[in-house]
Amino acid sequence: MTDTHRTDVLIVGSGIMGSVVARLLRDGDPGLDITMVDGGSAIGSAPGVHLHDVDDPVLWSRYNEKVGTGIQGMYTGAEVVREVADSLTGLAPGMFHALAFGEDAEAMPATALAWNAGGMGVHWTAATPWPAGDEVFDFGDPARWTADLDTARRLLAVTPSPIGPTEVGRTVLDVLRRRYDGAAPDDRRPQPMPMAVTATATGPMPRTAPGTIFPAIAAGGDPAFTLVTGTLATRLLLAEGRVTGARLRRVADGTQTELHADAVIVCADALRTPQLLFASGIRPTALGRYLNEHAFIAARVLLDLDRFGIGRDALPLPRPGEFSTDSLWLPQNGAAQPFHGQIMNRTYLDENGRPLAHAVGLSLLAPVESRPENRLVFSESETDLAGLPRIGVEFAYSDADHTLIERALAEVRSLAEEFGPFDPATECALLPPGSSLHLTGTVRTGAADDGRSVCDPDGRVWGFANLYVAGNGVIPTPMAANVTLTGAVTAVRAARAVAARDAALAAR
Repeated sequence: MTDTHRTDVLIVGSGIMGSVVARLLRDGDPGLDITMVDGGSAIGSAPGVHLHDVDDPVLWSRYNEKVGTGIQGMYTGAEVVREVADSLTGLAPGMFHALAFGEDAEAMPATALAWNAGGMGVHWTAATPWPAGDEVFDFGDPARWTADLDTARRLLAVTPSPIGPTEVGRTVLDVLRRRYDGAAPDDRRPQPMPMAVTATATGPMPRTAPGTIFPAIAAGGDPAFTLVTGTLATRLLLAEGRVTGARLRRVADGTQTELHADAVIVCADALRTPQLLFASGIRPTALGRYLNEHAFIAARVLLDLDRFGIGRDALPLPRPGEFSTDSLWLPQNGAAQPFHGQIMNRTYLDENGRPLAHAVGLSLLAPVESRPENRLVFSESETDLAGLPRIGVEFAYSDADHTLIERALAEVRSLAEEFGPFDPATECALLPPGSSLHLTGTVRTGAADDGRSVCDPDGRVWGFANLYVAGNGVIPTPMAANVTLTGAVTAVRAARAVAARDAALAAR
């Protein structure tokens, strides 16, 4: 017989989105019983701690030696772990290419999954630019959008300008502003990159992670909260338009249990959230469709010091524990400037620690059309390494996407030449789809149950009274900017909806 347990609220996924939901629910009701389930286990001694800030020197150096690229798909190690493992128990916690889980993901060849407690929230760059224009999905209520975005900023501890600008960074910003200020309102001018970090006077600046958003994830101490790691949610339990809980399976030994809950919020990721719904027989027309990810153009150019009158000894040095001297932002501004720029600069040193050169890292992200043809296809007969329906990825750029990508390539080449000699053949690349790990759209939100969305504006899955989804997969709009802050807005909304539902039930 399968063991059964009970909780008030079940959260599937322990990443940024799940931690935002848990934090807001706890703030509203100190006694609410919350259970959070994740298939992965902790990296290091505590779950939900960012690898930038772990106290294990081996883990710390492994992360920080790679993070200098500024490109998540490169520094997580996901680009090299592609072969299908023998079993889940053989996977150490960390990042893995979707192929390692047995998915058919070659259409997005850099797509990866976090297989650890805390999800991508322990790996991410912590860049938190805010959305604007066509990126916004406020459903006709801009005041609520603004309030929810502010709540997400607060929970992620967004700092406006934590890394730079240094004097050299100001020189880079001067170039950017000369080119782009005419297309930008004041709050969308080239500026330091807002980041989810805690500013400190010296040394490394801690990154926001699930264990900082909701401290009980990392440190415990909340008697009404339970984190269950190494345990997969394999099926949601359904009864007459409601979800009654989930069937769970412990990875280590296959033990199955059932956890009953009054409300369920699935915050896995843009692949595994729709996968769990499909496995549970919840299959709205839009499920898995509208898969999206911005196109990623990466470039790096050495700053021409003579052109700008900068001596080598005047080059900035990074703070201890930080890899870049400046993290800067070029916001998108509609048709006139449709690209999101993430500019992460660094100084190269000789063996004696003296400056040799300074690199301006130029990444331009171009929005991609949201189309139902780009989708996840879930198998009725084949399973992946987790025993869930095997995921097939269908993704291609449209003609309009290719046109915009070519424009972005030309833009980054022209921009690079403002800073120094540039060889686009060796110093610029359109990265393979999946490289940013910013997948969206697969459980998208909408104003009406018209076959083009999976959930309502609060994240409630159409047709179910107590099932919610939150995270980047809920985002319905083409995004140019990094998506985590925008995804956190969906978690804010789902948490509020669950809290309001509980309050209404209690008042009966």
